[in-house]
Amino acid sequence: MATLVIAEHDNKTLKDATAKVVTAATQIGGPVHVLVAGQGCDAVADAASKMAGVEKVLVADDALYAKMVAETMETLILSLADKYDAILSAATTNGKNYMPRVAAKLDVPQVSEILSVVSPDTFVRPIYAGNALATVQASAGKKVITVRTTTFKAAGEGGSAAIEKIGAASDPGLSKFVGEELSKSERPELTSAKIVISGGRGMQSGDNFHMLEKIADRLHAAVGASRAAVDAGFVPNDYQVGQTGKVVAPELYIAVGISGAIQHLAGMKDSKVIAAINKDEEAPIFQVADYGLVADLFKAVPEMDEELAKLGY
Repeated sequence: MATLVIAEHDNKTLKDATAKVVTAATQIGGPVHVLVAGQGCDAVADAASKMAGVEKVLVADDALYAKMVAETMETLILSLADKYDAILSAATTNGKNYMPRVAAKLDVPQVSEILSVVSPDTFVRPIYAGNALATVQASAGKKVITVRTTTFKAAGEGGSAAIEKIGAASDPGLSKFVGEELSKSERPELTSAKIVISGGRGMQSGDNFHMLEKIADRLHAAVGASRAAVDAGFVPNDYQVGQTGKVVAPELYIAVGISGAIQHLAGMKDSKVIAAINKDEEAPIFQVADYGLVADLFKAVPEMDEELAKLGY
């Protein structure tokens, strides 16, 4: 049978994470179908149909799915589950919300945050905050899988999948979307940015993050933070990078005043290039950094800003 991929989107744009999940799905084998659940999401369905490796796009366009509420998504996915051997989503906030419910209702163990596909029923996933990798084999039955998209390449374009409209599933009536407060920024989203500059406890206060924001604006980068900086109230928790925050793998990750606790490393050590600034030469961050500068950040960061200005950034 086929594999079903749950699309990650905002009703207007298909997120890059979906293309990476499609890559994982094609490695599992079998026809790949993509489920686009939303409201007014025709543009998303069209983008999904153009991904290489996708055979069919199912579109559930209904007010129930304007936001990916776990209970309504669970009901919809379960209504389609009989047709699929495996159901995949990105290990995003949304995926982590509804996929465990699907696994529980199907009475199968979820395979979480896979990093690679060994065979159709065997996968590699991180354990112990990313300090070890486990090769796990899924038991017989349907496979419910979330994918850590930082380790998969995005599926290319060139596909011409059929688009099929499907009806909404029944409303379980257990919850409803009330509202949201979103932080707005001209900078790229943390999980999709090619460059990320993060600050830790060493920044000493939230006011000092303006130094990192100046660098970020020059490099078109996103600003992140360690859990210590978030817990101290320096920045909002949507800045947090780490095991209990966001997992990122940019082309360049700049860690400023971050010691490098294992929980933080779990969220950024897959970055292509890691540069660290810390006055403690024994800081664990230097063990994973490609480039390390032992210096006072309050001197080094302004100097970095000046040099970038000279280079025309």
